Amino acid sequence: MSLTLDQVKSKSSARLIGLHPVVLAAATVLIERCYSRGVPILITQGLRTIAEQNGLFAQGRTQAELNAAGLSSVKAQPDKPKVTNAKGETSYHNFGLAIDFALLLPDGKQVSWDLKRDGDGDKVADWMEVVQEAKALGFEWGGDFVSIKDAPHFQITFGLTTSQLRTGAKPLEITMAKAWAIIDRLKGEADEDMSRIAELEQEIEEQEGRISALEKRLNISGKETYASNYTEAITAAKAVGAITTSADKSKLELNIIQMFFNLGLFKKCDK
Repeated sequence: MSLTLDQVKSKSSARLIGLHPVVLAAATVLIERCYSRGVPILITQGLRTIAEQNGLFAQGRTQAELNAAGLSSVKAQPDKPKVTNAKGETSYHNFGLAIDFALLLPDGKQVSWDLKRDGDGDKVADWMEVVQEAKALGFEWGGDFVSIKDAPHFQITFGLTTSQLRTGAKPLEITMAKAWAIIDRLKGEADEDMSRIAELEQEIEEQEGRISALEKRLNISGKETYASNYTEAITAAKAVGAITTSADKSKLELNIIQMFFNLGLFKKCDK
């Protein structure tokens, strides 16, 4: 994977501001666990203002419909597709209890909402791998909604409705304790996964170093980098068809070629 975990997490950091502490922790672990599965993600939305929510609600609706919903001051956007049935203060985003995500592509700049993409090549859609991890962390998935499906959406409601949240209701301590327990357990697993990934990356780096050193020692890098004092012997050996290249010859083999040349076994050719 070309992007490090820190790079992936930094791209979502601004969208995590203002989330409920439990949702923030769950979103962070979600990013980590998805990364460990080879599926980097970007959090595209977290806490959403009332005005932003009403703007989304206006999409796909006429002014008359907005007026009927008590949003006469909001401009209708009937030409756009309808994306939500939740107006301001009726979305869990407005209370810092929801996030939206997208798949982060390898270049680290583009994202994808392709539900069938299998970027890690494991025969499982990346999107559903994220959904699996999110549900394990206690998130509800918008793809399970009955009315308007919202595939990028996850929320943790603590069993509270938005009506209750509007009146100032708070999650019960026992409910949050259970949520924290799940997050802490899965974070521990994520830490173990990331530790193993770091170990594997270190092993790969060391192996590449050993291979590079071996290639250099055996002179099999694909370049003819033999010492200048072998030049005449190699040229003569090529001229009589004894060898076709010196790029795959070790120092020992070059010494043997030089010895044969010194013994006159190769016909010398003009330089």
